[in-house]
Amino acid sequence: MPPEISIVVPMRNESPNVAELYRELTGTMEAFGRPYEIVAIDDGSTDDTFDLLAGLQARDPRLRIIRFRRNFGQTAAFAAGFAYARGRFIVTSDGDLQNDPRDIPRLVEQCERGPDLVAGWRKDRKDPFLNRRLPSMIANWIISFATGVKLHDYGCSLKVFRAEVVKPMKLYGEMHRFLPAIASEMGVTIEERVVNHRARVHGTSNYGISRTLRVILDLVTVKFLISYSTRPLHIFGLLGFIMGSLGTLVCAWLAYLKFFGHEGIGNRPLLLFGILLVFTGVQLVTLGLLAEMQARTYHESQNKPVYVIREIRETLPLEGAERLAKEQQERVG
Repeated sequence: MPPEISIVVPMRNESPNVAELYRELTGTMEAFGRPYEIVAIDDGSTDDTFDLLAGLQARDPRLRIIRFRRNFGQTAAFAAGFAYARGRFIVTSDGDLQNDPRDIPRLVEQCERGPDLVAGWRKDRKDPFLNRRLPSMIANWIISFATGVKLHDYGCSLKVFRAEVVKPMKLYGEMHRFLPAIASEMGVTIEERVVNHRARVHGTSNYGISRTLRVILDLVTVKFLISYSTRPLHIFGLLGFIMGSLGTLVCAWLAYLKFFGHEGIGNRPLLLFGILLVFTGVQLVTLGLLAEMQARTYHESQNKPVYVIREIRETLPLEGAERLAKEQQERVG
């Protein structure tokens, strides 16, 4: 029986947590009673994480292991897990035992009731405030404001996706934290649910204030992809028009002073500033046109649609319905 639920878990140097995580996941999912699989991604571990996973996999075929040649990062691990997952619902989780597997059944059941994505919210987060919770709060506010997708906790890895939503995504950089925002481009419905968060027992976290800057830089890319990937001229052209118009006004004012006020303008920095604005505006418009051509080439060469269909409902013509009924009757007979 194919799995209905795929649990994707990136792991790197989590050997103290492997056995307990496996025990909690299998115990929860067996009690849930749905066919499932665990897709563990060994992201270039330098300890015995892979050996422990391999030992468990030899006894349980529901555990599948993807081993990277080196550390590629959590985004790449999630991308590989999504590509190899076979379930109708794909659950993402961390491998450090801070996410509680007992939340998974409730998240899946909520996703079954309608939404395409259910995101966990670590409302009572068990992490240090200064170097973990504060940067996360800042990043959540910035991402929600920039993308228009309001979530309390973008950093929570515990999420449930419908497979058709997450599998087409192309991920790179640090974009795993922007999955709900990227999915919103497809017109999906997103809901949140409060989940249990536990203090880390083994190992140290790789997250901190230093990652906030990288989050902001990746956010610029995500915002552009969501809003302007199919119409780049709208953003570059708008900026170019504004700068070009300001430069034209500055140059026109200086020309007025030159010809009607009989003032010298050759040594005025404002002249250079006006010319710079005009040329920058022209360059931005040109850049927008080039980006527009690249966007068209990208979509047309890959036959990539600019829309996403949720479902199609139609009634067959009478002759088509009769032919279909006849074929079904022949198969039964």
